[in-house]
Amino acid sequence: MVIAIFANNTKNFIIREFTSEDLDTVIWINRTVLPENYPSFFFKMHHERYPKAFLVAVINDKIVGYVMCRVEKGRLYIKKDEEGLLGHVISLAVINEVRRQGIGKSLMINAMNNLYKYYNVDEYYLEVRISNNPAIALYKKLGFQIIKTIKGYYLDGEDAYVMARTAPYLETEDN
Repeated sequence: MVIAIFANNTKNFIIREFTSEDLDTVIWINRTVLPENYPSFFFKMHHERYPKAFLVAVINDKIVGYVMCRVEKGRLYIKKDEEGLLGHVISLAVINEVRRQGIGKSLMINAMNNLYKYYNVDEYYLEVRISNNPAIALYKKLGFQIIKTIKGYYLDGEDAYVMARTAPYLETEDN
């Protein structure tokens, strides 16, 4: 199901829901772009449980990026005295050839909107390497704030920021 169609100054792309036929390509993107890799069952499990929150970006019938999310119950990061539903952005990746063209931002916006619309989340959160300045800038632009640092979160020992923001995120792509 196509969720959105975008035209920017260099490429046209669509955002749609992940399908099982996309698995090999998404795994390839994960292994090519990110140092954190997941087994195929991990992707399948999230697709089965949260299909509206697992999206891909496509240019000319080629998948160029994805975002994979899940929903968790627990204490909220922003409203610390409350418990609720958290939309956890597990993985976001865009191939190098088309980075910095708004694809990651579009994937995030559509994932957040779907997490709110279909799963009624109260907040969104994610972990990001403290050295990943482009990602941190994107998340801040989308209203996320750094909540805490997790020492040695990644396999290579790098720390992670936990970033969070409240739901909903219903603004347009023009933000």
